[in-house]
Amino acid sequence: MYKYPIIVFEGIEGSGKSFHIKKIEKYLKKKKIKFIKLREPGGSINSEKIRRIILNNNSNFHKLTDLFLYMASRNENVQNIIKKNYKKRVILIDRFKDSTLAYQHFGMNINKKIINNLNKIVLKSIEPNFTFLNIVSMKNLKLRINKRKKNRYDRFNHNFYNKVQKGYIKLSKNKKKYMIIDSNENILKNKIKILKKINSLLSI
Repeated sequence: MYKYPIIVFEGIEGSGKSFHIKKIEKYLKKKKIKFIKLREPGGSINSEKIRRIILNNNSNFHKLTDLFLYMASRNENVQNIIKKNYKKRVILIDRFKDSTLAYQHFGMNINKKIINNLNKIVLKSIEPNFTFLNIVSMKNLKLRINKRKKNRYDRFNHNFYNKVQKGYIKLSKNKKKYMIIDSNENILKNKIKILKKINSLLSI
């Protein structure tokens, strides 16, 4: 369908998105398909610096400051990595523009217009070609977060994560370029489902 699409994995903490994007990375290497992989916040050298500031447990930013830092990180990726590789390589991204709407709008109640306008400034015409939305139950979310070293965004209450996940689902509703992956189900089953869609996207 697309020679070199932008494929995004979205979802709240503990939803399995990072696990699956690593599996796709290995799969593309095996198939010798040119790709790059990014994460948000982070990805490029400067974006990783911003990531450390955002996620530091000692940080206590106002919600608008958080938004601007996320956008700054995204801009660094766009200017230094995405533009150079757009339509030249498959671009895998661990969270992208929908995460900003889910967290900062649905989760933190920042005006949607502000976020959309900032994304237009940063991304111009760049849009994801397909998004895998990973969802998780609040029970499994708690179990998975408790198994890892927590950053600032792992420390919100369940009501916040629930709002964010519902926001994600609302963003994906009735859109063909989305696939919901229920991470409460068998992980192998989900891996097969994702790989099948990846093959379709890349016409493998």
